[in-house]
Amino acid sequence: LGSGERLGVQIRWSPEPSGALETGGGMFRALPLLGERFLAVNADIWTDYPFVQLLRPLPALAHLVLVDNPLQHPQGDFVLEQGRVRAEGQARLTFSGIGVYHRDLFRGCQPGVFPLAPLLRTAMARGEVSGEHYTGQWQDIGTPERLDALDRRLSGRT
Repeated sequence: LGSGERLGVQIRWSPEPSGALETGGGMFRALPLLGERFLAVNADIWTDYPFVQLLRPLPALAHLVLVDNPLQHPQGDFVLEQGRVRAEGQARLTFSGIGVYHRDLFRGCQPGVFPLAPLLRTAMARGEVSGEHYTGQWQDIGTPERLDALDRRLSGRT
């Protein structure tokens, strides 16, 4: 992809050291390249989610798109109640890997390796994480088997 010039976009890279920084550490390191709010999408999902919806103003430090629990993750991750995401409770949904984050979510963080989930759980406890339940097409393709199954389905070979 390089700089993105031949695709008509601008790509700026935030290199990580050997061993990676996990999601939180990687986002924190990239903050100088990002705006006040930024979208992050996991590379191992496939979806028809209408990303333009995320251009609207969001009233929280983070906004998570949640989906129905897939077979490989039946317990889910979080609870969605009245547009707010909570870490505990029943009727759990799965984090889709699509989120919009405010740079203030990372206030007080230090450079290095750290996951995103503890930051989100702290913000959830303060009521600072909004969310939505997306019921369209979404699939975790984080294993070769799930990627192959999606490829077969999309090419009509199932």
